[in-house]
Amino acid sequence: MDWGMTDVSHLKPSFIATITARDGIKLAAAVYLPEDEGRYPTLFAASPYRFDNNAAPAMPIFLWRETGPIDYYLKHGYAFVHLDVRGTGRSEGDYRYMCEAEQRDLYDVIEWITRQDWSNGKVGGIGQSYYARMQWFMGIQNPPGLACIAPYDGNVDTYRSSAYTGGIPGAFPSTWYNSTTRCINQYPASGPSRLLEWDYVGAVKAHSTYDDFWKSRAAAENLDKIEVPVFSIGVWSKVDLHLNGNIVGFQRTKSPKKLLVFGSSSLFAAVADFSSEAFHETYLRPFYDHYLKGLETSYPSEPPVRYFVAGAETFRTAETWPPKEISYKPFYLRAGPTGSVSSLNDGALSEEKPGEGETSYDYPNPQWRAGVVGFDRNGRPDPVGHVLTFTSDELAQDVEIAGPIQLNLYASSSNTDTDFIVKISEQYPRDKGADPSAQPRNRVVTKGWLRASHRMIDRERSLPYAPWYLHLAPEPIEPGKVYHYEIAVMPTAYRLKKGSRIRVEIANGDSQLTEFVFQHEYTPNKVGRDTIHHDAQHPSHVMLPIVTCAD
Repeated sequence: MDWGMTDVSHLKPSFIATITARDGIKLAAAVYLPEDEGRYPTLFAASPYRFDNNAAPAMPIFLWRETGPIDYYLKHGYAFVHLDVRGTGRSEGDYRYMCEAEQRDLYDVIEWITRQDWSNGKVGGIGQSYYARMQWFMGIQNPPGLACIAPYDGNVDTYRSSAYTGGIPGAFPSTWYNSTTRCINQYPASGPSRLLEWDYVGAVKAHSTYDDFWKSRAAAENLDKIEVPVFSIGVWSKVDLHLNGNIVGFQRTKSPKKLLVFGSSSLFAAVADFSSEAFHETYLRPFYDHYLKGLETSYPSEPPVRYFVAGAETFRTAETWPPKEISYKPFYLRAGPTGSVSSLNDGALSEEKPGEGETSYDYPNPQWRAGVVGFDRNGRPDPVGHVLTFTSDELAQDVEIAGPIQLNLYASSSNTDTDFIVKISEQYPRDKGADPSAQPRNRVVTKGWLRASHRMIDRERSLPYAPWYLHLAPEPIEPGKVYHYEIAVMPTAYRLKKGSRIRVEIANGDSQLTEFVFQHEYTPNKVGRDTIHHDAQHPSHVMLPIVTCAD
């Protein structure tokens, strides 16, 4: 989806406000007002990314503003307040990543906004990623002036979404903090330099389980406290970071709510979409106009859930998520070969239960490679040659799935701990005339992760086929013993085409070549052998949510 870019080079704030928080810390915010005097509803965005960078032509990692198009909303009768959270930009205090003081500041700023002579007393949250996460906290605190929130692409739990997905340490916190947040503050487009001295990455390493450090920073703990209307907007391509937060946020919120999930083609496309005026004209302004201006718009008549189905390239609607029109079907891991892919094992995936069989793999592979990605004889990256695959026969007809996925895996290890990194892919038919030494083309549909010692599940918070892990004190496994792992694979909506194959990939590592900033840590002591069991006593299988009424 390409909505077009918005030029922000001319953007200048009406003034810089100093707002005193309840503990005396002075917070800085850029205030943008429409040209004509009057009382306006206000959109409020907060992050550590500095409002001094609002007019910069580009920023590290992402090239677009995650606030949305500020000037667009000014033209349509909204004021806009962009806050530097405490300890960043021009705000006083020490930065401590979404700490409770930072959350309380949101309440204080909203109260300040409603007292201004240019405010009509109504405030709505806006923004993507960090800005979206701040909106969840706005809603949880329910300040009197807050009328609605619309978190776009914003998770509700840092531990589970990026720091330790499935309990496996991720590279994203280091990249995000050192290459983006610190850089933005130390080298702003304008304004004073700000050095962030706190060792956030060290704090992440020090808190490897879901303790109070993470709980106090997780909106997921208090979503039921939100009272204002919520428009949760997720993106399928952000499966590694924010996607599940938007879905969990929708499911656990009890106030009036709707869910919209887009199919942006990539990580960066999701950011570009939110920067375009056309996106806001179509989806977000009707929401804000309804709740902040009291206008009759298309938003109230929209269905509770609208989601994009990749492969079918269309939107579908539903009353709930996951849709009621699904039924789960098991696909069993079996011995191969299928002759369809050159992987470590070329295993099969079938609706028939397995008889006897197991598949072992040693790690790490000594071949020169980038994580689990190797290179073929022509120098092409080979993402599956060094992982396990279980591939179905060619599909006799299109198969559409929509909902969470669970891999029930029976496995043993020579170690006291190991990792399982799972991908579900559509493997396309080989092109006529294609190089026979090349791997078949595929599209990754979704992913899942689990560290064996983090396998314990919170049954009260889990939903069918969507286990919610406790992530408390790790419980090592006994070498050689077979364990049943319930691996949460992120929800998706996808249509696999006739002639394609369903492929399950399993590895105990990944690669920056395929995961970008979402690669997981691979430590030097991670050496051993894992065995996947797929026999009558240990029927490893993936549960897929088949849409029963898709056209």
